Amino acid sequence: MSHWTGWGQWLALITMTLDHVVRYLLPDNWDAGWLSASLGRIAFPLFSAMVAWHGLFNTRSPLRYARRILIIGLIAQLPYLTMPRDGFQLNICFTLAAGLAAGSVMRDMWMHQRAPGGPSMPAGLMVASLAMLLLSWWVLGSWVEYGHLGLAMIPLYMLAFSAVRESAREAVPASPSKSLPDAAVSIASALPVLVTAGLMNSSTMAKAFTVATSLAVVMLATGAGRQVPRVPVPMPRRLWLAWYPGHFAAIALLLHWPR
Repeated sequence: MSHWTGWGQWLALITMTLDHVVRYLLPDNWDAGWLSASLGRIAFPLFSAMVAWHGLFNTRSPLRYARRILIIGLIAQLPYLTMPRDGFQLNICFTLAAGLAAGSVMRDMWMHQRAPGGPSMPAGLMVASLAMLLLSWWVLGSWVEYGHLGLAMIPLYMLAFSAVRESAREAVPASPSKSLPDAAVSIASALPVLVTAGLMNSSTMAKAFTVATSLAVVMLATGAGRQVPRVPVPMPRRLWLAWYPGHFAAIALLLHWPR
């Protein structure tokens, strides 16, 4: 089921790099902004989906995983700040790390409440925890890339992935009466992700690419991922970890090198 992430890594890095090269290096008279508004809009929903998937199914400690993403973001922040933009902003790794941490905390709270025979979390503690998460989301959303909507993507992906996987486990192939409720659960769980993905962009083209990417990933979670073969050339781990800060450092050198 996780084979799709091998393809996703290559696609996310390629489309992200294309977006940044068009945005920061190509002259305006090249009129290549359509690439950034189309293929460039694939990267963030794909990164968010992979982080949410690994946080749910492929790591024992989502918070430790979030910490690794945060370290990459800290390394990348200096060259990221040299990119032309209005005001201070934290790079996408901070968005991903915060989204994963929030989604993991909310999932743990939900699983704690559902544990059979176990002690439920006191209502006051749950309300206080949710209030702190909401406050953190509101404050941090003004500082990170993709803002409040970007911070919401990973928790919403985690909700959708959990719902469709649970629905698939409970499905009975011999019972057609279950197919309609299961499909309804899958659609309902995917809607918040798709709506949020659409709201993150202004142009119709950008909305279409972002929503299509999110929809494709949710469909993979419903079972289509079993049909995806392994990627022929897996992404080297060192390349995967170093590419984000490294490509910003390369762009910064090209952008600010004395001419």
